[in-house]
Amino acid sequence: MRDGIRYDPYSITGDPADYRASTVLAQRAAYCIPKAVALTALARAVGIPARLGFADVRNHLASQKLLARLGTDLFIFHGYTEFRLAGRWVKATPAFNIELCERFGVRPLDFDGRGGALFHEYSSDGRRHMEYVADRGTFADLPLQEILAAFAACYGHVLAGAGRDRDELFDPRGDTPAPGT
Repeated sequence: MRDGIRYDPYSITGDPADYRASTVLAQRAAYCIPKAVALTALARAVGIPARLGFADVRNHLASQKLLARLGTDLFIFHGYTEFRLAGRWVKATPAFNIELCERFGVRPLDFDGRGGALFHEYSSDGRRHMEYVADRGTFADLPLQEILAAFAACYGHVLAGAGRDRDELFDPRGDTPAPGT
């Protein structure tokens, strides 16, 4: 999931279909939330208990283009997956593919099934990378309405001019798909 699906932070959409594991796998590019949905669904498909987790993170190495678009270095509802392994929950984020890690000088995260694999606090040259600001908890199903409402409040003013109507990008109405549906 980490390397097979390219990380694309510009692919935020309000369409529930874009958060289905089958869509993510077909498109081969997504941002952290759909990638976590797909990883959660794949784990469940092979019998591994899994759930979605979310946190607000400050990305100190985000590109100037992305910072300008969002208007902040705070990434709300960063998505990751928790697996139930050997009697405990272990966190893993599938977000940054290896090519992106190399571009930004960050070691790729390797998940060994025993320890967690969340973003490194520092890049390989010692620069601050990711800072976890707030834990939003874990969920059995994707809380899409809650996420889109938060995105509209935090990023709507910036993303409204991204070529789509704001309501199309951040419409919290509609059904919330479960991972893998």
